[in-house]
Amino acid sequence: MPKQQEDPLLSLLHSSQGTSSSLQTLGNIVVSIVGTGVLGLPFAFRVAGWLAASIGVTIAAASTYYCMILLVNTRDVLVNNNRDEELTESNTYGDLGAKALGTPGRYLTELLILVSQSGGAVAYLLFIAHNLYSLFHGPHGMTYSSFLFLLVPLQIALSFIRSLSALSPFSALADVCNLLAIAIVLKEDLHLFVGGFGRTSALTGLRDLPFAAGMAVFCFEGFGLTLSLEGSMKERRRFRKVLLAAIACITAIYLFFGFFGYMAYGEETKDMITLNLPNNWSSIAVKTGLCIALTFTFPIMMHPIHEIVEAKLERSFLFHKLCCNSHFARIFFLNTSRAISVLALTIVASFVPAFGTFVSLVGSTVCALLSFVLPATFHYLLTAGSSPTWQRALDVAIVLLGLAFAAHGTYTTISRS
Repeated sequence: MPKQQEDPLLSLLHSSQGTSSSLQTLGNIVVSIVGTGVLGLPFAFRVAGWLAASIGVTIAAASTYYCMILLVNTRDVLVNNNRDEELTESNTYGDLGAKALGTPGRYLTELLILVSQSGGAVAYLLFIAHNLYSLFHGPHGMTYSSFLFLLVPLQIALSFIRSLSALSPFSALADVCNLLAIAIVLKEDLHLFVGGFGRTSALTGLRDLPFAAGMAVFCFEGFGLTLSLEGSMKERRRFRKVLLAAIACITAIYLFFGFFGYMAYGEETKDMITLNLPNNWSSIAVKTGLCIALTFTFPIMMHPIHEIVEAKLERSFLFHKLCCNSHFARIFFLNTSRAISVLALTIVASFVPAFGTFVSLVGSTVCALLSFVLPATFHYLLTAGSSPTWQRALDVAIVLLGLAFAAHGTYTTISRS
């Protein structure tokens, strides 16, 4: 697969490769990690208890940081020991997969990224539809599914825009709306905080810990950007410190937001904290702003999905036969594939029982494999000759724990649905 198609989400970063300052990189890390999942964290605190969830978020953050560094170290060992010129410039997760496991490794990595992106896109649709339903279902009598499929024509039209730069202002708007949502929710939380400890639990039971842990892992997704973020820095040797600072800031925000959200609403905390907000002007403005911003950033979330699907489609015999070197036919079939992808994910979203359950399932499965299992596997296989025994043992432990977490988390999440 061509390099630009292995990890299409990174195209915006590649445009400034090697020129980003530490501050710009810190901002890029925050933007790549923080998303709609943060608005489900108070529910994770409700499920597991505030103490257990706080510990879980901290462990997820530390593990994510360690495994991100593991990816960078693996690439560096290959470059330094083998003088691997391909990996010097080609900073993609798929490249490491190919080096570790050959073509199947590249396909596995890309498949997991594709599923992860699809999960994020479905989460966007769920969030938009649920919040629109909470705002407008009363007067018009529309169902939740009606709002979900009402988005389809607009999302299909937006998916025909192939330039990410044309959509990037909406990404910035979404980030601003996310920050405003967090700020307004915290304002409401602090107002309701008095007496919160009496209505909450520190630990609800070990059975629910994997469910909350899956939600926490989902909130730290964005692993596919690790190597490109590091490669985009002007002073790449500072990446580890910048990444540590970013993860520490994000973790503090997550803990603060999850804790006070749960303290404010107790057992009434919903799987999207915005649904707990009163229908006053500030919360209505935030919900509306988030829905508008996420509607226009949904195509950015879909962009890597479209490019991976199109890359496979363009290499097929049937595609070449149907297009017959016609530019119009080529664009028609590619746009049709985009429309089908949007419609397919909308249909999937219509069957999802709850936002929290879905986020935990994606976090427990795909995100756990991308974030923990694959980095440790690649490091073990590619640095076997230079790693000390304790490091190799730790790699094996991470792989086994990651697989166990994925299996048990999946079972727990499905059993709760």
